[in-house]
Amino acid sequence: MLSFAFVSAMCASAQTEVTVDDDSVKNEIIDIPEGMMVSEEDLMSDYTNRTNLTPGTGTARELSADDSLIISRLSRIPTTIEMPLNNVTRKYIDMYSTRMKNSVSVMLGACNFYMPIFEEALERYGLPLELKYLPVIESALRPSATSRVGAAGLWQFMIATGKRYGLEINTLVDERRDPIKSSDAAARYLRDLYAMFGDWGLAIAAYNCGEGNVQKALIRNGNQEGADFWTVYNRLPHETRGYVPAFIAANYIMTYYCEHGIVPHDATLPAESDTVMVANEIRFAQISSQCNVSVDELRSLNPQYRKDIVPAGSALRLPDTAVEPYIVMEDSIMNGAPNVDISSSTVRRAVTEDLGDTQVSSSSKSSRSSRSSRSSRSSAQNKSVAVKSGDSLSTIAKRNGTTVANLRRLNGLKGDMIRPGQKIRVK
Repeated sequence: MLSFAFVSAMCASAQTEVTVDDDSVKNEIIDIPEGMMVSEEDLMSDYTNRTNLTPGTGTARELSADDSLIISRLSRIPTTIEMPLNNVTRKYIDMYSTRMKNSVSVMLGACNFYMPIFEEALERYGLPLELKYLPVIESALRPSATSRVGAAGLWQFMIATGKRYGLEINTLVDERRDPIKSSDAAARYLRDLYAMFGDWGLAIAAYNCGEGNVQKALIRNGNQEGADFWTVYNRLPHETRGYVPAFIAANYIMTYYCEHGIVPHDATLPAESDTVMVANEIRFAQISSQCNVSVDELRSLNPQYRKDIVPAGSALRLPDTAVEPYIVMEDSIMNGAPNVDISSSTVRRAVTEDLGDTQVSSSSKSSRSSRSSRSSRSSAQNKSVAVKSGDSLSTIAKRNGTTVANLRRLNGLKGDMIRPGQKIRVK
């Protein structure tokens, strides 16, 4: 299904020793996951099993001090997904801790923004939280990422798979790039893959190459009972053979980056943000001119909007500092009014007051009072509330004297999924 880029991650488990036949050990070229920007020659593989192997012998070699240290570190990370150390995994770890240090640093800087979104989606469906690092492998935490075969977004969905899991893709909107909606879709897809294969290694492999390719690998391997990723390693596409080892290595480096002298890059995304629902179609340029938010920042926070246009009834994510100005000045923004003062001391007066005169006449006060009255009526007609922990559309509808169907219509919701802190329009 997907191809992937850079890496980062969090989890692992102790090494499992197994006996392998000489025939199962090969020297081969591993196809590097797309976006890792490393030559194939740097990922030579000499084995297909869980143990550290001396090239061409089929026997386990003596572990080095560094190997033992890495195994010890991996074993201390709580995980439900098997993450053994072997030669391929070790080569990825070496890569991430040396030549890819800068890439890891940049991704660490983005983690504070994206990881809570991923964790919430995975937790919703009862999945291992270690999977939150798949988007780092897939896209290097870049919602704008597009692979050579057309996979897009943080989770690198192909169009067909994205639509199968309810993501809207049209001229204006590509929800494969929406961090929240794509994360929910990815969690459901991973849940289905695990139900199909019963092994997280195979489920992760299927996420990369498609369930059909994993099924073929199992059939070619004789459909052995209890087969896992390492059992069918030689039967999988070349790129997928490197996918799970890269995931394991990414888990390691994102947990132990300090031990390798890697410092997180300063985050470019705001620490706090929130969503508002837009009643009418609006352009980023209109918002930028009056809410002190650059168009580039709006694009970063709302990568799903392809043409810098937010369709009517859609969600708009803003930095926390811009949410109140947007709500207060929504009507003037929609109407394309000229820029106004939105400093903290004037934001509530910006729409209704003329700030140019220090001496205010009685007639001016009367005029402003009239405008304020109209503004109040407008606010009453367009009321939004913040979702609290434990809220559902049903409880919000009851509190505000409306219906679930009306809430869905006002907010452009297709289902009942909402999250704490989200702004929901109730009028």
